[in-house]
Amino acid sequence: MPVTARIACDSATLRCLRAAAILGPNAHALDLRPFQAPGVELVTVADLPPEPGYDAALIFGGDGSVHRQLSAAVASQVPILSVPLGSGNDFARALGLRNYADAHAAWTKYCAGAYNVRAIDVARITSHDRRDSGLATQASLYCCVAGVGLDSEVNRRANRLPSWLRGHGGYVLSLAPALAAFRAPQISVELFDSDGPARIEERAMLVVFANAPSYGHGMRIAPRAQLDDGKLDVCFVRRASKLRLLRLFPVVYSGGHLRLPEVVYAQCSGLRIESEPPLQIFGDGELIGWTPAEIGVLRRALRAIVP
Repeated sequence: MPVTARIACDSATLRCLRAAAILGPNAHALDLRPFQAPGVELVTVADLPPEPGYDAALIFGGDGSVHRQLSAAVASQVPILSVPLGSGNDFARALGLRNYADAHAAWTKYCAGAYNVRAIDVARITSHDRRDSGLATQASLYCCVAGVGLDSEVNRRANRLPSWLRGHGGYVLSLAPALAAFRAPQISVELFDSDGPARIEERAMLVVFANAPSYGHGMRIAPRAQLDDGKLDVCFVRRASKLRLLRLFPVVYSGGHLRLPEVVYAQCSGLRIESEPPLQIFGDGELIGWTPAEIGVLRRALRAIVP
């Protein structure tokens, strides 16, 4: 049953706001208390409705919690505030919300009428699952990073870990066992309006298509990515020895991997990806489809409350 906290609009400096509060797996009702203020009605809901009805939506969680509300947030155009309480908080970090205190400060400004809202892009993926007879097509949105190959296998393993462990090196802990069992598949990527190659086709360790600079709790896989440039940043990592990949893994946290000969990096307006065999696609740490797929950008389709 929704829990509502209402305080009357008795201050001339504050607006009357009705906000949805969505609690992720690591969040607690106590986390809402500092966000209750004069003139603010917080209503806890399981999911944000796609119809307008709130002045804002506060998402207490990580990238996965934000991901699950994207479609409704885009449809309703309700400004969202990402309160970083998840195992991975790369979306909040890209918006300048480094911690709980930053999110609270941003919310205080919004309540005071600053309207500190930024319109940002989201990526839209249409995937075609051909593993069984027939063809199943599905569409999904993501806000940070999506990818295939080794990255997807690491995500799949990391998602099995307890939430507290995922937030304290879960991706790194899952890398070695994922790499041990990994075989580089044949991947073909066609890039549209690219500043680099128009097509890449070879065996690859991983391919990511990013809307934000980082994922996996701070790995800067796409250091040139911006949330509102209308572009996807593609990082294609060619087949390499597993030992070399492990040795070079730490440079991803600084973005230094772009200098490596195994890496092809480009920006584009959209892309099509195919593989043999079909591969799982993970976006924002969640399974969102299979190859083949097309990925594009919805320009400034999401409104986010920022510092």
